[in-house]
Amino acid sequence: MPDVGEGLTEAEILKWYVKPGDSVTDGQVVCEVETAKAAVELPIPYDGVVHEIRFPEGDTVDVGAVIISVDTGASGAQDSGDAGAGTGASAPGSGAEAGPEPDAAQKRQPVLVGYGVAASSTKRRPRKPPAVPGWPVSSAGTPVPVHPVAAALQGELNGHGPGAPALGAARTGVPAAPLAKPPVRKLAKELGIDLAAIVPTGAGGVVTREDVQAAASAPAPVQAVPAQAPATGPATGPALAPHAPAEASRETRVPVKGVRKAIAAAMVASAFTAPHVTEFVTFDITRTMRLVAELKQDRAFEGLKVSPLLLVAKALLVAIRRNPEVNAAWDEANQEIVHKGYVNLGIAAATPRGLIVPNIKDAQGKTLPELAAALSDLIGTAREGRTAPADMQGGTVTITNVGVFGIDTGTPILNPGESAILAFGAVKELPWVHKGKVKPRQVTTLALSFDHRLVDGELGSRVLGDVAAVLEYPKRLLTWA
Repeated sequence: MPDVGEGLTEAEILKWYVKPGDSVTDGQVVCEVETAKAAVELPIPYDGVVHEIRFPEGDTVDVGAVIISVDTGASGAQDSGDAGAGTGASAPGSGAEAGPEPDAAQKRQPVLVGYGVAASSTKRRPRKPPAVPGWPVSSAGTPVPVHPVAAALQGELNGHGPGAPALGAARTGVPAAPLAKPPVRKLAKELGIDLAAIVPTGAGGVVTREDVQAAASAPAPVQAVPAQAPATGPATGPALAPHAPAEASRETRVPVKGVRKAIAAAMVASAFTAPHVTEFVTFDITRTMRLVAELKQDRAFEGLKVSPLLLVAKALLVAIRRNPEVNAAWDEANQEIVHKGYVNLGIAAATPRGLIVPNIKDAQGKTLPELAAALSDLIGTAREGRTAPADMQGGTVTITNVGVFGIDTGTPILNPGESAILAFGAVKELPWVHKGKVKPRQVTTLALSFDHRLVDGELGSRVLGDVAAVLEYPKRLLTWA
C-alpha cells in the first residue's frame, strides 16, 4: 500500500478490478482505495499475471503492506503495494529465494504511484524487550509475568484474550515505560487510552495500533459484588426481579475508519488546540438574491451554476483583501504567525463518505465566472468521491453552507491549520425595516469562527462586517475590489 497522500498511514480497499489469473499491464488500475482524504485508484507498476490478492475488499491496510503479487514470468512473483516493494521475490512454487543483485541498493524500485524509490541498505537492529524487575525472561527474550492469572484478566479487559503476555508494571516497584510508535501514541492520546494499561502483542513488547483499538472498544470492567449468604428467616419483602436482557441486538456498531476517522481526529485537534471565537450578523440579502437571478441570464455565465454561495465566496475574498491579516496560520512549533499571500478557499462539501473540505487554489485572482466554474467543479468532484488529496491540502479559510439544510446559523469548527471559517445560513423572507417601513425582505445570518490566537475581536468583526456589507449592497464588489 503506497502513501497516496501526505501523512496518511492507512487506507481501506474499496474495490478490486482484477482477480488471480488476470493479465495486467504497467499502469493498469487494479484497485480503488479510500484514504482519510479521498478515494484513489491505484495502478500496477508491472506487466504480468496476478498471482495473489493479499487483502479482500473492505480491509483497512497500513501503508507499506503488500496488497497484491504479480507473476512477471522473468523474475517471478512481484509483490506490489509497498512504497518500496521488493522486486526480487521468488516465483510461485519455485521454493527458492532470489538473492539481491550486487547493485540493488542503487536501483530504483517500482511502486504503485510516483517514480520509485532507491532501495535502502540500512538495516535496523531488532528491538530488545524491556527488562522488568522481578520477572523471569524466556528463551526468546520476552519477559514472563510472575502472576499469570492477573495477566490473563488484564488481557481479557484489553480484548486480547487470556493468552496475551502482560508487560505492565512490575510487581516490585517502578512501571516499565510502554513501547509504541508515534502514530500509535497519537491514536492512544486521541482515544484517551493509557498505554501503560495495555498488554502489548507486538514483537519485543511493542504496543500496536490493534492493541489500542481493542482497548478502546473493550467494555468497562464490572466491579464484582461479593455474594451474600442466603437468609435463613422468612422473606420480609418482594423478590428482586431478574436483570433486563441485554439490548445489544438493538444497536449497530460501525468501525471508525476512512473519512469519518479523519474528520474526528481533525475536529478534536482543532477544537482543543485553537481557541475558537464565533461572531454573528443578520442582514438584508435581497439585493444579492436579485443579482444572482440576473447573473443566471448573463451570457458570461452560460453553462455555469450561479448560486448565492458564489456571491458569498466573492464577498469573503473582498473582505480578506481589505483585511489581509486574517489570512494567516499559527505555527506552534516555531512560535510564528504565518501570513499567506494567497487564498486557498475551502468549501465544506457533504459526501456519502462524510464531510470533506477541498479548496480552490489562488481563489483571490479569479474573476466571478472563473470562480463559478472552479466552485462547480470542486463540489461535483467531491460528491462523486473523486477529490484528489492535493485538493484538500493547503487551505487558508473555509466556507460552510449550512443554509442548504434550512439552518439559520451555527458555530463552525476551524479546519486545522486555518484561521477562519464562515457559515452561510438559510435565506428566509422576514419582516424587515426597509427605508423606514416594515416590508418583507430576504434575510440571512452569517457566522464567523476564528482562531483567537492570531485574530483579535476587532479584526474578526471587520472581516464579518465587510462580508455582510458586500452582500447587502453588491455594488461594493466594484467599489471595494
